[in-house]
Amino acid sequence: MKKFAIAAATATALTLTMANAAFAQQPSQAPLTVAAGEMTKATEATSDTWITTKVKADLITEKGVPGTDIKVETNKGVVSLSSDVALTAAQKEMAVTIAKNIKGVKAVSADGLKTD
Repeated sequence: MKKFAIAAATATALTLTMANAAFAQQPSQAPLTVAAGEMTKATEATSDTWITTKVKADLITEKGVPGTDIKVETNKGVVSLSSDVALTAAQKEMAVTIAKNIKGVKAVSADGLKTD
């Protein structure tokens, strides 16, 4: 009976050791994939923030455009312009042109800009 207990304990120990080795050999890529996805989101957010800041700065410095009255939002390179104050058609066109000329801008939506 004692020999059987020793043999069973030995077999269990070997099985656990081999199971640990088998699991250790399997590379776990899930954390790397998640990290890559988070990095992409962070890069997009930084890029969108930069685009928003650049568009806003260029609108404010442009003569004839009420840049302080224009709200700028960016999502994945798409810039949305809006305002509570009415702009002329020329001001609206100039705001859209300024936004389109910023590096990284994929599209511009001016549906939120009020016009006379």
